[in-house]
Amino acid sequence: MNTSQRPDEDLEIRHRTVDVGEVRLHIAEAGSGPLVVLLHGFPEFWYAWRRILPALAREGFHVVVPDMRGYGSSDKPEGIEPYGTQHLAADIAGLVRALGAPRASVVGHDWGAAVAWCFAMAHPELLERLVVINGPHPVRMLRDGWRSPRQLARSWYMFLFQLPDVPEYFMSRDNHAPLMKALREEVRGPNALDAEELELYREAFAAPGALTAMVNYYRAALRRKSQVPARRVDAPVLVLWGDEDRHLGRELADPGADLAPDVRIVHFPGATHWIHHERPAFVTSEITTFLRPKGA
Repeated sequence: MNTSQRPDEDLEIRHRTVDVGEVRLHIAEAGSGPLVVLLHGFPEFWYAWRRILPALAREGFHVVVPDMRGYGSSDKPEGIEPYGTQHLAADIAGLVRALGAPRASVVGHDWGAAVAWCFAMAHPELLERLVVINGPHPVRMLRDGWRSPRQLARSWYMFLFQLPDVPEYFMSRDNHAPLMKALREEVRGPNALDAEELELYREAFAAPGALTAMVNYYRAALRRKSQVPARRVDAPVLVLWGDEDRHLGRELADPGADLAPDVRIVHFPGATHWIHHERPAFVTSEITTFLRPKGA
């Protein structure tokens, strides 16, 4: 996958594989300074952050973007249980330790946001600050999201994903045409994925075991496999939310003071679930302001 120079031609994005404990993760990284880890969601890979990675690096951060376990060039363990949030959070803790940093700020979108919340609950000693983008707190989703008929309707695909083999068969049809169509239709505006970028996604989907691993996130979540125990997140939290999200209701942006007492919520009217693609400059600015120490 030759994508090392595509996002920003005059900034070197380095690629390597890191042993984080249970698995080995492929990472893309750039810059130096305080560690910031960016976590992608379904059905993406590190390239989802292609615009924000170099922009944050230029702001004075060491930015690290893994392919989450099961995605891209990272390991893809077999079975459902290895995709429980306890394991996913442990991957990020192992990554922070492997990089030699005492703490890290973590930014997550979609499933990456869920993992970021779980990392914050399971490994608070390693967290500096937390940014979540269109990803509800897992406890809030269980407590309120599943009680909403509208949210249940929006989340129909999560129930389809519980079936064995059917989701993989559907998504792989015609050289992954359903996934490609979804990406073309979901990401809007001038930063929509072009043909070359879509081919990079198709290549990632075609990696052996990738589709099953991606779906196993959902299977493990609904079957409560190896979940992180709920606890309050006391670190500062920034929530960025595209209000035109077709998959998650606007009301889920607020985790609640009982789950995260120090939270700032920024709504983006007109933006969708994919605001990191659609409005990368605004997202980068909000993240930079939040992560940069006062007076720096």
